[in-house]
Amino acid sequence: MTGVYRFRVRGRVQGVGFRQATQRRASQLGLDGWVRNLADGSVEGLAAGAPAALERLRQWLQHGPPTAWVDALDWQADAEPVEAGAGYQVRR
Repeated sequence: MTGVYRFRVRGRVQGVGFRQATQRRASQLGLDGWVRNLADGSVEGLAAGAPAALERLRQWLQHGPPTAWVDALDWQADAEPVEAGAGYQVRR
């Protein structure tokens, strides 16, 4: 069983390697999807995979890499199709 979640992280999350660190963590967990910066200074992403791996990513996103400061994490189930096995990408 797999799930798909869309997330948005607010705080000091741009210019600190947040997207790249998210890509590494999601890839380590075997998740598919993407992450990108938004114009308002937040980071948005989509993650698909096993429920346990998604939960581990959600927990990691609550603090992010050491250089980041997370003020808020929005995490919601989503229905956007994600190609299984496509990997986890950083979008510009």
